[in-house]
Amino acid sequence: MSTTKKYDGFTEDERDAMKQRAKELKARRGAKADTEGDVLAKIAEMSETDRVLAERVHAVIKAYAPELTSKLWYGMPAYARDGKIVCHFQPAAKFKSRYATLGFSDEANLDKGVMWPTSFALTQLTADDEAKLGALVKKAVS
Repeated sequence: MSTTKKYDGFTEDERDAMKQRAKELKARRGAKADTEGDVLAKIAEMSETDRVLAERVHAVIKAYAPELTSKLWYGMPAYARDGKIVCHFQPAAKFKSRYATLGFSDEANLDKGVMWPTSFALTQLTADDEAKLGALVKKAVS
């Protein structure tokens, strides 16, 4: 009879994300260059649904907050100011979720009262949604 215990720690997807992050950090030690090419390549690898959303989110962020630098963060498209992540796109497939998300860090200026959203579920983006997203991103970097 085996005495080994099953470890219920990180999932395979979580371990993969951590490995991607370590690889990103190793590749960019001290670099603050815009790595938009890496971000676009990662977006191109996504499933069609995630890719379409990520392309639109990327375009909106670049249009409304051109001062943000594109970079990969845990293998996901992210956008930073002065090297600190302001927001990131998490594809649904990343952790086998039913929807993609756009998340904002505490670097984003979204504070409103004592409680405000920092993550938004995305299933599709209409022109109205893109305008709302653009206004949110603009506020986040204000």
